[in-house]
Amino acid sequence: MPPEKPHWKHLHTEVVTTGLCTGCAGCVVACPHDVLGYRDDAGVYKPFQFEDYGDESDCSHGEKGCTACTRACPRFRAWEVEADGFLFERERRPDEVSGIYKDIVLARAADPALHEAGQDGGLVSAILTFALENDVVDAALVSYLEGDGSTWKAVPGVARTRDDVIAAAGSRYTYSANTLAYDEAVAGGAERIAIVGMSCQSSVAPVMKTRRVGKVARRFTLNIGLLCSKTFDDSIFEDLLEARYGLRRSDIKKMNIKGRLQIWTHDGGYHEVPLKECHPYTREGCKMCPDFAAEHADISTGGIGAFDDWTLTIVRTDTGRELMDRMVGAGWIETRPGDDDPAAVELMHRLAAKSRKRWPGFAVSDAPGLVAN
Repeated sequence: MPPEKPHWKHLHTEVVTTGLCTGCAGCVVACPHDVLGYRDDAGVYKPFQFEDYGDESDCSHGEKGCTACTRACPRFRAWEVEADGFLFERERRPDEVSGIYKDIVLARAADPALHEAGQDGGLVSAILTFALENDVVDAALVSYLEGDGSTWKAVPGVARTRDDVIAAAGSRYTYSANTLAYDEAVAGGAERIAIVGMSCQSSVAPVMKTRRVGKVARRFTLNIGLLCSKTFDDSIFEDLLEARYGLRRSDIKKMNIKGRLQIWTHDGGYHEVPLKECHPYTREGCKMCPDFAAEHADISTGGIGAFDDWTLTIVRTDTGRELMDRMVGAGWIETRPGDDDPAAVELMHRLAAKSRKRWPGFAVSDAPGLVAN
């Protein structure tokens, strides 16, 4: 019997329509026939097949043997085992609830402009700027606020310069499939690409590489993951923030989450929204995601803990450690031991353990590295 060649029909049935799909758009980027599109309206955030062939689960190229979409998906079958094996040459142990890593430190940008523009000390902004200016990468896939920023809609884009990085700085808490900026980066001549994204997006590159998705996979050079328990649907702005708190999208200057949703407005105001009021606006693609700690990034980062201007930083790979060492040596970043904020480390492990319980029982046989609860 010939080996199975899983393609779009399998991906659509097992991931897209079951709630496992995070909306990372890895399949869209990897499709060599350009027959997959992406919806990010009305709370959908999912790929779709637009070829005039059969129904929405059919793909003529898949029927002929194309498997690119399933090989790119970081939620298809044994994705975690494969990504762990590729990056670390072993599976994570059950007690490694936050994934496999080398170091945990607190870090922040030394450059005042990057520190000020970025979130929680500007570490990610410093990493990207250093990588762009020191011949590590040619471009980075990031998110921006569309237009003049007044809509607070996050959209994928490409950063090639320090000014681009500063323009992209800050957290949105709604979803942007940053992978979708890949074609723009390549069209601009990029051969070495960094990606900054939620945990689901940070699993795209190693899954693509271990499943050999060709040039798309090879171009991903640096992988920065963001600690993330969930993102919110865009409807949170009108239905909650404006309706209950009188905060319009155009009023908002900055957002953060520190046990509650924190909002700064252009008029100098500050507002707090209890997270329990935000929960109903959790994006569908986040509800079954088991990865809080961005376990398959080179460097995972998050603004949790006692220090607002330091980023909790999990260094996972040799690539991540070498880059951090270079930046410390060159005076680009400051670091201190993660043990300086043990509560932040403990919180990461606790939130990671909680997220891992989301993985549903129906998916266990296809992803043996995860255990549903």
